[in-house]
Amino acid sequence: MRGYQMAWGSVTKLRLWPGFSCLAKVLPVVLDLGRRPEARFLGESGGQYLRNAEISQEELEEAQNSVGEFGGDNRAGIEGTLHRISAIRSRKGLIVGLTCRVGRAVTGHVDMVRDLLQYKESILFLGRPGVGKTTVMREIARVLADELHKRVVIVDTSNEIGGDGDIPHSAIGGARRMQVPEPSMQHRVMIEAVENHMPQVVIVDEIGTEAEALACRSIAERGVMLIGTAHGERLGNIIKNPTLADLVGGVETVTLGDDEARARRSQKSILERKAPPTFPFLIEMRERNYWVTHRTERSVDMLLHGKKPLVEVRRRDDQFNVVIERWTTYDGDGI
Repeated sequence: MRGYQMAWGSVTKLRLWPGFSCLAKVLPVVLDLGRRPEARFLGESGGQYLRNAEISQEELEEAQNSVGEFGGDNRAGIEGTLHRISAIRSRKGLIVGLTCRVGRAVTGHVDMVRDLLQYKESILFLGRPGVGKTTVMREIARVLADELHKRVVIVDTSNEIGGDGDIPHSAIGGARRMQVPEPSMQHRVMIEAVENHMPQVVIVDEIGTEAEALACRSIAERGVMLIGTAHGERLGNIIKNPTLADLVGGVETVTLGDDEARARRSQKSILERKAPPTFPFLIEMRERNYWVTHRTERSVDMLLHGKKPLVEVRRRDDQFNVVIERWTTYDGDGI
């Protein structure tokens, strides 16, 4: 059986390959024109080739036809699954590479933040690609809808949270899902979700534009709980990002008087947070089982003043129990 059939027809069939025994750790399956199909794994460098023959243009075209239409973000899905397929195009617009990012419905991650959900306050997740942000969002949606009986609406730009097709994947439980026709329309659908469907919780993945940050603030000001992810690994990345800084309250330069500057023992021009943060909690997902939790307002203020905030470190021990270390000095970079 050819490599693209294994990758795109059903990722679970990868176990049929001789010597292939790492299905649970597969992240993407990569198909590039003129190269051998390759699977890559969580926490490992390099990958494993799925066959010796190189991928042809005909195979890429057949794979493309089998997974559905690609959107404006060059992403598509396989109906009934959580997998995401992304395309690489040539200058002429032809697809010359495909990446199948394996999506899984994994339970247990929500235990890392279950206590925070009781506060009914918005939470922002940060982390590098592949650390499990979307997987956590999916399970949080299910828990809030099915266990805490909240009205949950997912704004699903690339169908990555709820899977491809008109019927969302069962992994999101009773949460409702609004699909986004084009990535540039995500902020509009976020506002539409609140105005038309009366959610208590809105879940949105990959907040990345100023319009989306403004939509988040508008939603939060209406008393709706937000669960979101943003581009960045550390709180400092968001503070320094002029597009996303509003998510954590924004930053402005303030000029102090002589007496105030002497009292603070600081320069006359200092950085201050200019508004309450949209997300009262911010979580840095360093690893799948190692998270750093901020009280956003307090942490931002201390970082702007050149100090190290106190945070909670959430991790799993050798028995996979959640351990929370409170009042830990933050080990991230300052501003």
